[in-house]
Amino acid sequence: MFNVLPARILGTGHALPKTEKLSTDFDHCLNLNCGHLEQATGVIARRICTNESQIDLAVQAARIALDDAGINLNDIDLVIGASGLPYQALPSTAPLIMRELGMNDGSAQAFDVNSTCLSFVTALDIAATRIAMGRARMVLVVSSEVASKTLPWSTQPEVAALFGDGAGAAILTTATPGQGCIRASMMCTYPSAYEASSIASGGTRIDFHTRPEEFAQNAVFHMDGTALFRVTHRHFSGFVDDLLQCAGWNQGDVDLIVPHQASPIALEHMIRSIGLDTQKVVNIASHLGNQIAASIPTALDIARKDGRICKGTRLLILGTSAGVSFGGMAIEV
Repeated sequence: MFNVLPARILGTGHALPKTEKLSTDFDHCLNLNCGHLEQATGVIARRICTNESQIDLAVQAARIALDDAGINLNDIDLVIGASGLPYQALPSTAPLIMRELGMNDGSAQAFDVNSTCLSFVTALDIAATRIAMGRARMVLVVSSEVASKTLPWSTQPEVAALFGDGAGAAILTTATPGQGCIRASMMCTYPSAYEASSIASGGTRIDFHTRPEEFAQNAVFHMDGTALFRVTHRHFSGFVDDLLQCAGWNQGDVDLIVPHQASPIALEHMIRSIGLDTQKVVNIASHLGNQIAASIPTALDIARKDGRICKGTRLLILGTSAGVSFGGMAIEV
C-alpha cells in the first residue's frame, strides 16, 4: 500500500497565447477539404504562440498560481520545471523561470523534470515527496509548452492538428490532518513502444555536424498513433484499477477526473474503455488541443476556477506519455 503523502495543492494558474487558430484555418493553408482536420482529430481550435515565448507563458501561469495561493515569491523554496519540450537543451528551464519571476539568487532550488506529457504529474510526486521528507516547504511546479514549434504539418497534418500551446502551474505545500493529502501516486512504463512518438533530434542521438539533413528531418514530432493505441487499449484500464486500489477507492468514490488532454477522440475512448461517468471528466481538448505536459495543470486550474474542485473533493489525475508511460494520482482536496 502506498504511503499517504501529507501535501496539498494551495494554488493553481494557467496561461494561454492570445492567438487562436481554428482547424479550418489550417485546412485552408494546407489545401484540405474544409472540416477535414476537425473531423480527423476532434480539435476545433487551439492557441498558438506568435509574440509570446515559452518563458512568458510559464511566468504568467506561475504568477496566477502564486496569487491564487496567497503567497509571495519569498515563500517558494523549490521551483520545478515540468515541460516535455524544454526552452533549450542546456541549461534546464527552471532557473530561467525563477529568474524571470524575480526570485533572488540562492533563494530557492530549481531543476527540471521531463517525462513528456506526464511531466507535471511526475513533478507533483517529487514535490510532495520532498515536502513529506521535510526537504521543501513550498513548491512551485510549472509546465509550459510551445508544441507549435515542432509540428509535422507537411508529413502528418492530422497529428500536427492535435496540439496547442499553453502553460499551467501549481503551488504545493504541507498538509495537516483535515487539509487533504495525496492518497496514491503511480507510474508504469512500457518501453516496447519507445519509438511510437518522438522528436529524435536535439540530444546526442543525431550529430548535427555530421548528419545535418537527418537532424533537420528529425527535429519535428513524429507519432505512430496505432502503436500508442495498442498499448493504451491493452493496459490502461488495468493501470487505473491498480491506482484506485492503491488509494483505497473504487470508481464510484471519485468526484472528478482530470486527464491528460491527448485528443477529444482519445478522451472518448478512455471514458468508454474504463466506464467513466462523462460528467466527472474535465474535457478541454476540443478548444485547446493537446498541450503536452501543460494540459493537466491547465485542466486542473480551469476545474478549480469553475468550482468543480473544493474541500473534500476526491480527485483522480490520469495521463499517458511518450515512452510509453501511464501515470496518475489520487488526491483528497
